[in-house]
Amino acid sequence: MVDEREDGVDTMAETVAEIGRPDAFVLHEVIRLEGDEELRRRGSALLLSAVAAGLTMGFSLIVPGVLKAHLPEAPWAVLITSLGYATGFLIVVLGRQQLFTENTLTPILPLLHDRSRTTLRRVLRLWGIVLTGNIVATAAIAAVLAYSDAFEPRVHAAFSALSQHAIGSAFGTTVIKAVFAGWLIALMVWMLPATGSAAPFVIILITWLVSMCGLSHIVAGSVDAFYLVFAGQATMVDYAWRFFLPTLIGNVFGGTALVAVLNFGQVAPEVEEQKASDGEA
Repeated sequence: MVDEREDGVDTMAETVAEIGRPDAFVLHEVIRLEGDEELRRRGSALLLSAVAAGLTMGFSLIVPGVLKAHLPEAPWAVLITSLGYATGFLIVVLGRQQLFTENTLTPILPLLHDRSRTTLRRVLRLWGIVLTGNIVATAAIAAVLAYSDAFEPRVHAAFSALSQHAIGSAFGTTVIKAVFAGWLIALMVWMLPATGSAAPFVIILITWLVSMCGLSHIVAGSVDAFYLVFAGQATMVDYAWRFFLPTLIGNVFGGTALVAVLNFGQVAPEVEEQKASDGEA
């Protein structure tokens, strides 16, 4: 069964590569087959991949922090430091590590295709494992950054300055910022099967926009917020109430409602036709 699913994903990916600009149904099928495969992965494999992603996302604070510490104070400097934010995402996405916001789209398409309790339980299981692994790992990498002397004092000052945005807004404002972030990241996942060799540029562009616009991402932002906690500049209550909860709500809504559900809606008739055809076969 695993080989058949992998063959299905490979076949659809080859179809995308051959036709150049695939229609929405082809994109849907590529992502749905990938999501179906993810829902069947062992919990231990998902957890290890999620931990790897959370640790890697530390580079989305490290690289901007180092850039900010060495750039002059100028209006254009934020454009460069925001570009550094893409580093963690680039490694995670191209390395196929488990990132929670990607999973607001990928496993939701199988759920919309097969609206059963079994599939719902599998989605919730995947979400729980991946989110837990991501958050625990971001806390670990943030602690290392806060307590070690691996970076110069001016870089630590840059880490603190960059991290303030994570807890700097009211609950409702953070929710809205997180909706936009979840929307953009899920759109990125939707587009990636059609981008081919341009995938790194798409990842950099979308995540650069997330940072430049000051949007809230549950994993990358957790590195920032935990850094402030470990540096004594925020509390765990600040993390939970001012960042984690509103960002989680916004990211999930942005990814599932504005991308998964709406994009599924445009291909729903074709999906039903395929299901009917498969049933007859």
